[in-house]
Amino acid sequence: MEILMSILAGILFTTGIYNLLQKQLLRIIIGTALISHGAHLFILTMGKLGRGIPPILISHDADVSHYTDPLPQALILTSIVISFGVTSLLLVLAYRAAKVNETDNMDLLRSNEDE
Repeated sequence: MEILMSILAGILFTTGIYNLLQKQLLRIIIGTALISHGAHLFILTMGKLGRGIPPILISHDADVSHYTDPLPQALILTSIVISFGVTSLLLVLAYRAAKVNETDNMDLLRSNEDE
């Protein structure tokens, strides 16, 4: 299962980088979102996709080998919140840039900067 998740994360990274190299602002923002989703899957995969019981200890002599590690899930939750904030900021900036310059093409935005 880890191999499949690693391949999926690689595909997300690849399509994200491809979209980052495009000329439209919206595609660049989609590329950053895809890269962040690839990072989420990568963190989840590094935490070993093990199945087990919830990590709630009832007694001190319990066998901890069957518990699931909650740290990767907490890291992914934090990363999702941060990537949502970054994506919303980029969308607002792209909307404002498109309204002011009347284009979302990066080449035309660079040529407007020279004037």
